[in-house]
Amino acid sequence: MTAASAARLLSGFPDRLPGLLSLYEDLHAHPELSFQEFRTAAVVAERLREQGWEVTEGVGGTGVVGVLANGEGPVVLLRADMDGLPVQEQTQLPYASQEMGVDSEGNKVPVMHACGHDMHVTCLLGASAQLAAARGEWHGTVVAVFQPAEEVGGAPAMIEDGFLDRFPRADVCLGQHVSPAPVGLVGTRPGTVMAASDSLRVRLHGRGGHGSTPETTVDPIVMAAAVVMRLQTVVSREVGAAQTAVVTVGSLHAGTKENIIPDTADLRINIRSTTPVVRKRVLAAVERIIRAEAAASGAPKEPEITALNAFPVTVNDTAATGTVLAAIAEVMGGERVFTLPEPLTGSEDFGTFGTALGVPSVFWHFGGGDPALFEHIDPDTLLTDGLPDTVPANHSPYFAPVPEPTIHTGVAALLAAAAHWLCAGDRREK
Repeated sequence: MTAASAARLLSGFPDRLPGLLSLYEDLHAHPELSFQEFRTAAVVAERLREQGWEVTEGVGGTGVVGVLANGEGPVVLLRADMDGLPVQEQTQLPYASQEMGVDSEGNKVPVMHACGHDMHVTCLLGASAQLAAARGEWHGTVVAVFQPAEEVGGAPAMIEDGFLDRFPRADVCLGQHVSPAPVGLVGTRPGTVMAASDSLRVRLHGRGGHGSTPETTVDPIVMAAAVVMRLQTVVSREVGAAQTAVVTVGSLHAGTKENIIPDTADLRINIRSTTPVVRKRVLAAVERIIRAEAAASGAPKEPEITALNAFPVTVNDTAATGTVLAAIAEVMGGERVFTLPEPLTGSEDFGTFGTALGVPSVFWHFGGGDPALFEHIDPDTLLTDGLPDTVPANHSPYFAPVPEPTIHTGVAALLAAAAHWLCAGDRREK
């Protein structure tokens, strides 16, 4: 049975937990931006080698891949992402990040693990240590992928770096993400589980001048304000009520002084969608509005619209998802495992691996939220009502998973899911 197999894979884990807690605090205190995860990658590679894995560094830039072959059997890919975000941490934790970094445009920015990738690395290293120590309990091959730059789409970089030919070809790809849901809960769904994402950089061109004579200028700030406001109508007026889309202007920069009208205004826009039809419609509407508002303002030049990155819809294989949910429920208890009623509007590039390999993939979310934040809240209502406003979500400067039992949950979920494939012979014997 999966529960018995996973229990044997977890044997001795309590003794390992103090070291994992220290590792998590160290990783949290030292985040690195996308494709700059040099310290993190070095820590990962050192730990994997100490555990007895065959290690390859520098895959897709700063990625690390560990391979542990243990006889004949399935090949299971387990993935964690490593990069932090340009966010100033406000958690006041004793191990809060004080790190600064330089982004891709040369700007000095604060860096924080505001999305929980430090937790993902810790959990996968915990699982890899358990697998290495319990080789007598499973058979097959595990490929542990520590991916760079998930925030900007780093999985394709690993594929382009020969991943498919350099490492054993997986029969299934498994991944997970910590969430602000109550600690100990695990959830996913078959089919579409996370949205597609498209990010755009837009430069609006005006004609600068003195703030006292705006009639001699074409004000790009007013133009930008009109674009921002009009974009709010895309979802409310061009997307069906039963469909899912999000349009966010996350950055708007223009000007240097209060009495100078600048020549340009720069925006960064993010679009989420869950079907190809909606994605195409929303992208077209966003571009149409940008160009129309520029024309209405008398812009001297057409706007510059540049694609920054794009993430595909994350799709879980139906049969494999049922298997994973059942396996995790068997280990952690059915009351802690749930099926999401609809796709999440967050995005991921994890599915790139399964798509490139042509094999099933399953991605799930596990809670790391402090139980104190959910006092007097029925967990069942979270599926319909969402998180309370008082709970910091991913990408918030206050996002801080409770280290334990979140680490235990993440390690147990990975091992329970993997055990279905790696301990298949054990189940047949029973």
